[in-house]
Amino acid sequence: MTFILVVLPIFCIFLLGFIGKKMMNFDVKSLSKMALFLMTPVLAFRTFYENALSWNYFYFAIFLILLCGVLILLNYVIGFMRGWDSSSICSSILSSAFMNNGNYGTPVVLFVFGKAGLNFAVILMVIQQLIMCTIGLYYAAKGSLDPERKVSPLKEIFRMPIVYGAVLGLLCQIFSVGISPDMYTAISMVADSTIPTVMIILGMQLADISLKKLEKERLAYSLILKMAISPIAAFVIASFLPVDHMVKQIMVITAAMPTAANTTMYALQFNTKPEFVSSATLLSTLLSIVALPIVISLALL
Repeated sequence: MTFILVVLPIFCIFLLGFIGKKMMNFDVKSLSKMALFLMTPVLAFRTFYENALSWNYFYFAIFLILLCGVLILLNYVIGFMRGWDSSSICSSILSSAFMNNGNYGTPVVLFVFGKAGLNFAVILMVIQQLIMCTIGLYYAAKGSLDPERKVSPLKEIFRMPIVYGAVLGLLCQIFSVGISPDMYTAISMVADSTIPTVMIILGMQLADISLKKLEKERLAYSLILKMAISPIAAFVIASFLPVDHMVKQIMVITAAMPTAANTTMYALQFNTKPEFVSSATLLSTLLSIVALPIVISLALL
């Protein structure tokens, strides 16, 4: 019951966006652009400014990069075998290679391990944000169906302000740059509102999805990769890392988190089959209600 109470607010925010789109027909693309270019750089800045560097960053970075690489490779293998085009492979990567270990994963880790595990969950969240705003953006740009976009995927990464927000936050933290309380309050206000805004945008995107048009087979592959293969791969990778047992358990549990909501925003911005990505995000979040307790039970053995 407690686990359901952790998850319930997430669905309430999705529902708010869904209702807003149905009743007032908001322009989802404009709202997504606002969140991506104005809000997420501030969140990235605060995330990297607040969390001091340690060796845990190094081990967690290895873990997340290897896990992401395994899932990307599996998407390419499946895509080659099934004859998917580039946009289909890229949207499947967005749907299965990036987990929601921020507004979803962090509360779950706190619920399972208490404050002892929270710091590790935050570090994982920080590195995952960096991976999403580079590798995630790369595949969103690579799979774009917009004929007007002629910039290479790598150049698209450097056009995105979230990368510079993260770098600036990290530099300010390393060199102990002070920020006045009033300015930091403004930064925190924008940062705190970013994730709920992205989730509302996802809810709006879901309101436009037609179940008849869903690519059910490809969606099934993405969900299997995200909810089943990802925690198994995480267990194997974590077993080789010199971290303590609790950290390995946290790695496995966070790998089983549903698809990150940010990937929907990237898919919308670059027109990389956003209906498919948002469907995968919603369905993986729904499935996590059943799958996560199973993964948690196995990880704690």
